[in-house]
Amino acid sequence: MASVTLGSWVQHNHPCPSSSIFTQSKTPRSRSSSLTTLKPIVFLNPKRTVSPSSSIVSSSVVTKEDNRKSSSSSFSSSSFDFMSYIIRKAESVNKALDSAVPLREPLKIHEAMRYSLLAGGKRVRPVLCIAACELVGGEESVAMPAACAVEMIHTMSLIHDDLPCMDNDDLRRGKPTNHKVFGEDVAVLAGDALLSFAFEHLASATSPEVSPVRVVRAVGELAKAIGTEGLVAGQVVDISSEGLNLNDVGLEHLEFIHLHKTAALLEASAVLGGIVGGGSDDEIERLRKFARCIGLLFQVVDDILDVTKSSQELGKTAGKDLIADKLTYPKIMGLEKSREFAEKLNREARDQLLGFDSDKVAPLLALANYIANRQN
Repeated sequence: MASVTLGSWVQHNHPCPSSSIFTQSKTPRSRSSSLTTLKPIVFLNPKRTVSPSSSIVSSSVVTKEDNRKSSSSSFSSSSFDFMSYIIRKAESVNKALDSAVPLREPLKIHEAMRYSLLAGGKRVRPVLCIAACELVGGEESVAMPAACAVEMIHTMSLIHDDLPCMDNDDLRRGKPTNHKVFGEDVAVLAGDALLSFAFEHLASATSPEVSPVRVVRAVGELAKAIGTEGLVAGQVVDISSEGLNLNDVGLEHLEFIHLHKTAALLEASAVLGGIVGGGSDDEIERLRKFARCIGLLFQVVDDILDVTKSSQELGKTAGKDLIADKLTYPKIMGLEKSREFAEKLNREARDQLLGFDSDKVAPLLALANYIANRQN
């Protein structure tokens, strides 16, 4: 495949407006020999009371000063307990998914759908959706249908990714992949069924207190995120890029893949939460930019871990991207520049949340920190 020129798209649509992308080089950077783990990127989120003249009266808000302190500070014992939060929210999501996709006729297709949908995982996307909704004043119950919809679509993408014609994986979360249990034909149909039902569930199960205009807007956002302007676009370019000479591609090419393949659904998760939660256009756009940053951050960290951790530490095959000759950030930028880019994305993600109430924004700030510091 010939090299793809995407510089103009990235220049005007990079997820973090204040960032300056590392200069593309047609000559690959040498990879650092260091195999140390990713440097911790943490934040401290003290409460701050603003003056009555502020647009947010008598409220604790996150400021740039707080974000600067966060770059060099660790969590204190009184910090937001993110792990308890995500476990609690994930349990709520699991119950909602179990209820939304019951075991019924035809049994085989519903067994296959539930097998992958209820297989576990941290539920980062639905939790992001719920946290975004709560940030703008909505309730968990209002966000839950949208949260379930994005998880259904994420599960669909995993089922299809694992197929022999795609990544050809035998294990997912320590269990045999869907097609290994139900066959390739049923696995394809299970993914298709989850995809279509996600939209049905979003449209029919969302609370009547959310206006029809907002529901339609949410449906449009989700559809765009997974089609040829989102997930599918990233997948196609990723597949076509395997084995390409580094002299023919650059950072813009890699960013296009991951802004679409990984970040698009995370972006949709946050945007849907903001929409159904009643957020303003400005709040929704800030959530969009935040989610783009953490979506790209997720992939950068994933690439770093793939070359710095063992299979035992990761819980999956280490060095798989290297074996498959895939484009990765360390491969193009080098390990140290990849770490610097991860730090930059984490800072800029948090900058999108400046001015929000510090209590309501704590889950999103912690999520960015969690993604930046994850070890598997």
